[in-house]
Amino acid sequence: MKVVGRKNLDSFARKHADIRSQIDAWLSEVEEADWQAPNDIKRRYSHASFLANNRVIFNLKGNKYRLDTKVTFKNQVVLIMRIGTHEEYSTWKF
Repeated sequence: MKVVGRKNLDSFARKHADIRSQIDAWLSEVEEADWQAPNDIKRRYSHASFLANNRVIFNLKGNKYRLDTKVTFKNQVVLIMRIGTHEEYSTWKF
């Protein structure tokens, strides 16, 4: 998969150093992935949440952080929409 929007992740990791290694691991796994459907994501990330319009929310560092993405299976692209703390996530509008 191609990941678009890495700057959002880098900027967030500069403010929240404890998430850097997990972001790097997530990026590495996603870049190697060949997701064709939501079930492919669910097999690896069982706690991922699936929303309308191919939006997928990943839990990072347990439930401390949330990563909002849009996955385009046909084009093999994961677009980083936003990342935030669990508290910030509770205020997001979808």
